Amino acid sequence: MKKQILMLAATAAFGLSGSVALADTLADVKARGFVQCGVTEGVPGFSQPDASNNWAGLDVEYCRALAAAIFNDPTAVRFTPTTSSDRFTVLGSGEVDLLARTTTWTMTRDTTLGLMFVGTLFYDGQGFVVRKADGITSASGLSGAAVCIESGTTTELNAADYFSSNGLEFNPVTFTGQAEVLKAYEDGRCDVLTSDSSQLAGNITEFAVPEDHILLPDIISKEPLATVVRQGDDTWFEINRWVYYALLEAEEQGVTQANVDEMLGSDNPTIRRLLGVEGDFGTPLGLTKDWAYQAIKGTGNYGEIFERNVGSGSPLNLARGLNALWTDGGLQYAPPIR
Repeated sequence: MKKQILMLAATAAFGLSGSVALADTLADVKARGFVQCGVTEGVPGFSQPDASNNWAGLDVEYCRALAAAIFNDPTAVRFTPTTSSDRFTVLGSGEVDLLARTTTWTMTRDTTLGLMFVGTLFYDGQGFVVRKADGITSASGLSGAAVCIESGTTTELNAADYFSSNGLEFNPVTFTGQAEVLKAYEDGRCDVLTSDSSQLAGNITEFAVPEDHILLPDIISKEPLATVVRQGDDTWFEINRWVYYALLEAEEQGVTQANVDEMLGSDNPTIRRLLGVEGDFGTPLGLTKDWAYQAIKGTGNYGEIFERNVGSGSPLNLARGLNALWTDGGLQYAPPIR
């Protein structure tokens, strides 16, 4: 009897885990007719709505590329603003299908929250913004300064580590949302604003007098900003991952939004596989053969997305740096589609 009870318990446990593993996010997305993407409440260059609630940014365009790969329509996506505090709960509960919202990939998040990090859309690092009038030129001069910071983020932990390891007095002033952090800094409630450097560059452009503020040169952390999905659905994870890789491969092969139709006639076997002319790399993902063609046609390649949102074609004017392709000395690298 005891052995039978143990066997029943094991079967029940397997059934429970099996139901998670058998989750079919793609089927749910197709039935709904659009991708539900979790984004920030508003970060220039990454995910920000305009007055008409039209979203723009690097993260936003990744979500549109995903929608194009699934529906042949980059507009088949809806955006849900999330805070740093509630983003993982919103994803875990199924309110969104993925997070694309400047989320740092860490070991703890990867191993304890029931989530899977897809790929690093933007390699970043934490920095500091100060008022030019204060005369501070380096993070080493921040001892005792009041630091505006968002609670529940890697930003808060990184700042504490940096100040402690450098023998500086840490005086954090924490808030639950990014909007509160920015308002507090602008209102003079603190001397320093800290976050991902790319985010700070965007924040400066929106201050009343941008030239009154400077981004210090110090970078104190590694911040791989990645897209995130729930554990338990390998196919959905793979779709998200390979859309990201396809955008990188397109840039490496010189396939752009403008020339993608012309490239369908290319003799290059790598390009032919990428665009679905040769082979079938869609069926294993539950997509059509031309899924990558549709993504590129909808948004352009990674380089195009980068330049118009955070690069030279944007107010942020950020250099590619670590986000250049591996062929240009950067970290962005896609495995082959073959």
